[in-house]
Amino acid sequence: MSASRGKRRRKKKLSPFTLAGVIVLCLVLCGTVTYKTATLKSQSKSYQKQIEQLKEQKSELKDEQAEIKEFKKHAKTDDYVEEIAREKLGLVHKGEIVFKPEK
Repeated sequence: MSASRGKRRRKKKLSPFTLAGVIVLCLVLCGTVTYKTATLKSQSKSYQKQIEQLKEQKSELKDEQAEIKEFKKHAKTDDYVEEIAREKLGLVHKGEIVFKPEK
């Protein structure tokens, strides 16, 4: 009985075609993983540039928003109203004389 067990445990050798198939499969998998990794790194760099551009744009918009708030405060003052009345409408205070250059 022990002799028959020894025969059953004998290892089968892999055929050269099976071994070649496994090696080709491993190479294909490694190539695919390498390609995908390179593609993802490229996309990551692209996204990082886009993030930097958006952060810059956000900063510019915050500055613009602050300028608009400052202008809004200035527009509520009497000085601004007087400035616009003089520049756009040509109005003057009572008793003022306006000198205009001749054409």
